[in-house]
Amino acid sequence: MNKSHAMLPFIAGLDAFTSFLKTEFSEENIEFWTACEDYKKNRASHQLLPKAKTIYETFIRKDAPKEVNLDFHTKEVTAQNITHPTLDSFDAAQAKIYRLMEQDSYPRFLRSDMYLDLIKGRQHSGHPALRRRSCSFTFSEFQDVQSDFTIWL
Repeated sequence: MNKSHAMLPFIAGLDAFTSFLKTEFSEENIEFWTACEDYKKNRASHQLLPKAKTIYETFIRKDAPKEVNLDFHTKEVTAQNITHPTLDSFDAAQAKIYRLMEQDSYPRFLRSDMYLDLIKGRQHSGHPALRRRSCSFTFSEFQDVQSDFTIWL
């Protein structure tokens, strides 16, 4: 099985979870987490600062268009981290959002019709399971992501 076929279950699960978060008006959490994963793939140091600023301005700063729910301390640490960004500049913030989804949204998703339809191989009320989502950050095929995705499946 080639790599793109191996990613299909992950993409279907991620898309279903994203659709579920949209129904709860909290899709910014998965968008932020995914943006952080994409950010960590940077290999050119000159790309870190502009990408870090974009993520910060979109998700972390006060009144950001897709502001995620982070405590003051984590926001401050992240703001300091991006003055001289490294690949782990968003790790603390990303971990907090991951835990928030893991403890709050994900258990509800597992009980939802969307999830039950996904595991039964059906599409949920007009939302194709493999539909690509549209959001501020578009990422191709989620290849080479090194995090534990089993939570999303």
